[in-house]
Amino acid sequence: MQNIQSIYTSMGIDNNVYAYGSKILENLKERFLEIDAIAEYNQMKVLKAMQECQVSEACLLGTTGYGYNDLGRDTLEEVYAKVFHTEDALVRPQITCGTHALALALMSNLRPGDELLSPVGKPYDTLEEVIGIRDSKGSLAEYGITYSQVDLLPDGGFDFEGIKNSINERTKLVTIQRSKGYQTRPTLSVARIGELISFIKEIKPDVICMVDNCYGEFVETIEPTDVGADMVVGSLIKNPGGGLAPIGGYIAGKRECVENAAFRLTSPGLGKEVGASLGILKDFYQGLFLAPTVTAGALKGAIFAANIYENLGYSVIPDGKESRHDIIQAVTFGTAEGVIAFCEGIQAAAPVDSHVTPEPWDMPGYDAQVIMAAGAFVSGSSIELSADGPIKPPYAVYFQGGLTWQHAKFGILKSLQSLVNKGIVADNMLLDATK
Repeated sequence: MQNIQSIYTSMGIDNNVYAYGSKILENLKERFLEIDAIAEYNQMKVLKAMQECQVSEACLLGTTGYGYNDLGRDTLEEVYAKVFHTEDALVRPQITCGTHALALALMSNLRPGDELLSPVGKPYDTLEEVIGIRDSKGSLAEYGITYSQVDLLPDGGFDFEGIKNSINERTKLVTIQRSKGYQTRPTLSVARIGELISFIKEIKPDVICMVDNCYGEFVETIEPTDVGADMVVGSLIKNPGGGLAPIGGYIAGKRECVENAAFRLTSPGLGKEVGASLGILKDFYQGLFLAPTVTAGALKGAIFAANIYENLGYSVIPDGKESRHDIIQAVTFGTAEGVIAFCEGIQAAAPVDSHVTPEPWDMPGYDAQVIMAAGAFVSGSSIELSADGPIKPPYAVYFQGGLTWQHAKFGILKSLQSLVNKGIVADNMLLDATK
């Protein structure tokens, strides 16, 4: 067998970068075994749901037009409900992205005069226009829905007193973002989310608790709906699509919440009854089937990245040793040049468009230029090897994805090689870090 390092060398990874990566990996074997155990549990959970719902070959076919009596679509939604232990689910290609899924869940379950509360600080940038924090046509604010926010404490803990004081008679829905977004705060574990929901429900039992589950599915053996969430919302071009879903989003939760979303997605009186699946159900089913394993590979990549850069002295969240609750790894470089070099390395490692150089641009929905590296089979898929970040202080980059652990590993080494090539990381730093 040919020495494996030789092919890395032929793909632009020099000896010092490869040796440094290999040294880091020596200490991650037990951690990776734990991830494999979680993947195995979740794989059995998904398989059990598919078998109990009697997924058949007929379910893999699609419909056109109105989509009445779409067996595959309706069965897939039963599978999602079983996987997330909920009363119902809405899983549709007509949901265009994660932001759309979240907007749909919010706009369908809030009414004029209601108040939306975020007890975990500022939401992800693209939700600011949905809520109306930044002016935008069609926002919740335009419909007379107000917004309240309680920031996390400096140590990342919940401000329980502030949350209690913010809940009032108009508080209808609480939105909890599991992942960090473009912030350098800790990702919330399912256990911590359960603690927060329990506290909120004690104050106001009828409030709807919605969790933005993006990037968190299948990272743990339980999901937020196992600890009291009324709704979980996510994108199919992230974890649950397994890299095969070409579009789509999901909302799983209480039947009334899901039905409200369905009537908003289609039309009052139609709801879940319409919506053709257009021949992509096989990708949805197979992607969900593969999702636990694909997520595990991405999670290994995130942990590898954390250890690679933490050992070089960069601030990373989560750090290299703490427990993981999503697939995102934040690395703070402190300069725009570091963020750009990192993304250039990730792009160069891609199977698609590896010859393209990513550049910062004025991306819709953001308040600063954003650079995105994503040479993916599905455009914009962040379960595939990708990295992005806003070009503003503290100049942090957010890495995620990798359909296989091996590809994630190569991407991280390539990002480091890019930083070395630009003189941002010196060769002697690699040597010192391996002593």
